[in-house]
Amino acid sequence: MADNSLYVMLIGLPLFAAPLVYLLGRISARRGEDWGLLFARWFTVVILVLDGIVLYFATYGAVHGTALTTLTVGSITLNLDGVGLVVSAVAIGLGLCVAIFSTSYMANEEGEEKFYALLLITIGAIVGMLATRDLFNLWVWFEVMAVSTYFLVAFYNKQPASLEAGVKYLVQSAIGSTLVLFGIAVIYSQTGSASMQTLFSSRGQGMTLVGLGGLLMIVGFGVKAALVPLHTWLPDAHSQAPSGISAMLSGIVIEAGLAAMLRVLSVIGPGPLPWGYILIGFGCLNILFGNLLALRQKEVKRLLAFSSLSHVGYMLLGFGFAFAYGFPEGAQGGFFHLITHSMMKGLAFLAAGALLYALFISRGDHSPLTLDDLNGASSKYPLTAFAFSVAVLGLGGLPPMAGFWSKWQILLTGIAVKDVSMTIIVVFAALNSILSLAYYAPMVNRIYRKQPSIAVQNGNRISWQMAVPMVIMVAVLIAIGVYPQIVNFITSAAATHLMGIFIG
Repeated sequence: MADNSLYVMLIGLPLFAAPLVYLLGRISARRGEDWGLLFARWFTVVILVLDGIVLYFATYGAVHGTALTTLTVGSITLNLDGVGLVVSAVAIGLGLCVAIFSTSYMANEEGEEKFYALLLITIGAIVGMLATRDLFNLWVWFEVMAVSTYFLVAFYNKQPASLEAGVKYLVQSAIGSTLVLFGIAVIYSQTGSASMQTLFSSRGQGMTLVGLGGLLMIVGFGVKAALVPLHTWLPDAHSQAPSGISAMLSGIVIEAGLAAMLRVLSVIGPGPLPWGYILIGFGCLNILFGNLLALRQKEVKRLLAFSSLSHVGYMLLGFGFAFAYGFPEGAQGGFFHLITHSMMKGLAFLAAGALLYALFISRGDHSPLTLDDLNGASSKYPLTAFAFSVAVLGLGGLPPMAGFWSKWQILLTGIAVKDVSMTIIVVFAALNSILSLAYYAPMVNRIYRKQPSIAVQNGNRISWQMAVPMVIMVAVLIAIGVYPQIVNFITSAAATHLMGIFIG
């Protein structure tokens, strides 16, 4: 099969399946029948399995050689390089786990068919966004992803808190998208083209305007990537969305926004402004504020949401070291942490969601899961408790967990640049990683060492559909922790392609 056919399938499978899932699910729901909803649940799983298989075959050459999977339609070019491969693989893999998990979690929820359709659109848009090779289409795919997630955040639209979170997310994301469009317009006015190749070739011309466009896009994409202080939508959106969507938002949506920003900065090049130092500055802000805000939380999903800020900060440090000093190992560490954070945070939200469902949602109660509700959960839910513990201890950077190795690679790069100020930042980041255990470790202590809470004692069982994706993700994280080199082939390809463009 030709590469072009594979590429059409890679992006087209989820996008073309989405309306079919919605329409058949909607028709059967109106008739009071279940067949359409069963189809929506499991057809979504099948589509994502197929998409994962297509991704493997479509990108084999990109990983093992210099060949890239390319599709050209008129003047539009889609090109899946190492950066797009990392983000696409995470989006499809995490999306598959969320889809399996949600077959039970979302069962019989009003508008269930809409949930699966929007999930497919989100994944398809992320794959398309990191593959496009012109700025305007980058913005178009970004908007498709944004619009689909607006509705998912406000899925429980009859609950005031969920609706408020959706509106806040919509308003702030719309402002960010507008700034991205303004940035594209500024750059287009200078270069006369939206093509990334043309922009790369014309580096050095109109530095001031190109730099202004780049700053506008840092702010615009920074809203979606949750750069401090552009993060205020995040805790409400992540805590009020269905748990599977919380996993997607923290696990891949904010990372996709970050990757889109990196794509733009890489083709602009280092001339207009010191992008590397700007990323390092934002990284320090995110690490510090993410930890401080997470420390004061009493609701589990809000705590996990705020902790995402600090992990985005570590990614920013890695990419900042790479851009500022030309060390591709920093970019490789950034992509490594993107993978581990996606898996760890996705697992944490799914495990928390499983407990939330068993303790509250299965009884028709949409109360938040608090820290006190975790007390003694291991006595009744040992698998979920173990999965949650693996996730949060990895997020805390406890060796030899997967999260430790990705942070370690980033910090080693910071030391390798042999700059005193960067060494101070490395120490700062390492101490903050230890600080994060001040809110991760107590959750594990509650789960295993305290008496079961009333909510746990009265909780319902957790279905196998929720357990299977947790087992898969635990296995992946343990494998990476035991043998971190297993991801080198994909992170090195991503760093090579990103830095190859950036440093020319």
